[in-house]
Amino acid sequence: MPSPSSAVSDSGRPAPSSLWRDRDFRRLWVGQTASQLGEHTSLLVLPLFATAGQLGVLRAVGQAPILLLSLFVGAWVDSWRTRTVMVLTDAGRTLALGAAALGGLLGLLGLPALLVVAFTMGALSVFFDVAYQASLVRLVRRDQLVRGNSALEGSRSAAQIGGPALGGALVSLLSAPIAAASGALFFALSFLSIRRIRRRESIPERSEGPPRIGRRIHEGLRFVVGDTSLRTVCLASAAFQFCFAALMTVYLLFLPRELHLSGTEVGLALAAAGPGALLGSVLAARLPGRFGYGVVLLSAAALGDGAFLCVPALHGSPAVTVPVLLAVGFVFGTGGQLVNVTVMAVRQTATPDRMQGRVAATITFVGMGMIPLGSLLGGFLAQEWGLGTVAAALSRSDFW
Repeated sequence: MPSPSSAVSDSGRPAPSSLWRDRDFRRLWVGQTASQLGEHTSLLVLPLFATAGQLGVLRAVGQAPILLLSLFVGAWVDSWRTRTVMVLTDAGRTLALGAAALGGLLGLLGLPALLVVAFTMGALSVFFDVAYQASLVRLVRRDQLVRGNSALEGSRSAAQIGGPALGGALVSLLSAPIAAASGALFFALSFLSIRRIRRRESIPERSEGPPRIGRRIHEGLRFVVGDTSLRTVCLASAAFQFCFAALMTVYLLFLPRELHLSGTEVGLALAAAGPGALLGSVLAARLPGRFGYGVVLLSAAALGDGAFLCVPALHGSPAVTVPVLLAVGFVFGTGGQLVNVTVMAVRQTATPDRMQGRVAATITFVGMGMIPLGSLLGGFLAQEWGLGTVAAALSRSDFW
């Protein structure tokens, strides 16, 4: 497997020792952190405007752009400066969430308007996520990718922990519309920070219409299929997402029904992955350069996924099972994030700058496309075979 540090570096980018001293990287980091805080705050706040019966539809509409738009977004992002894409999407999310906050204050946020906001936020988030993954390659040297991804993914993990907590606190202390407005402020902060990036990007070849977009999507798919490293990453991502979605469906049933945990205890077990992900981001900046990328990937995957193998054997009181589940979640978060950051650096290194958006979008599309199928399989198997049996089988399949 190629090492990112072996790639030829662009002499116009900052030296390896000056990553955090580079103002443009700091602006990208601040913008991405604020954007993630806004996104994860809104993920908690928007459902509060819906009734219980509307929640499933709202979540589905918000997630639909991942499957509907990813491939098109990848082709489109490769034709524009990533800074421009991120700035425009931040502006759009600021306006969309601000409109939701205003509608909530005035009592005008019915289900149709809420669905429009959810779809708009989901679509713009797809644009932002693809663009920011491509932007790092254009902003820093290739031998800085692991450290850059470690910093960006660390802030994402922190936002995943802090965003919902902040949103919940604002809703409790103030109101849902005010909490939505706070999310809009985070997107505005991201807009202001990323807008200040000064390093110019070369503009890739522009697409001229739908036929050209179709050809560019085909080029991205063909490039991923034709490259051994990228094809392996794509297939591994699809297999993992499929098995993990099935496992989590059973896991969320196994904890309360078989282990008799309360809602709070289930929440703690799930939240333990957050601090682990932060540790994984820190380790990802150091371990691959010391031990090699292949060794780190295999070891982290075995450690993180293997932790779930002990879950089906758990029994007894929550006083015994909850600490074990916390440890499992923490280890899984650490290993999973270490794999995620390392794989992202390998993927970015194996991909030419002009195709970063399409490759990122292709792998996201294939991987995320397996989640609904895995969830359906997990629910079906749990019903047919029983929670304990299926949890053990899926834990082994996820590990392998």
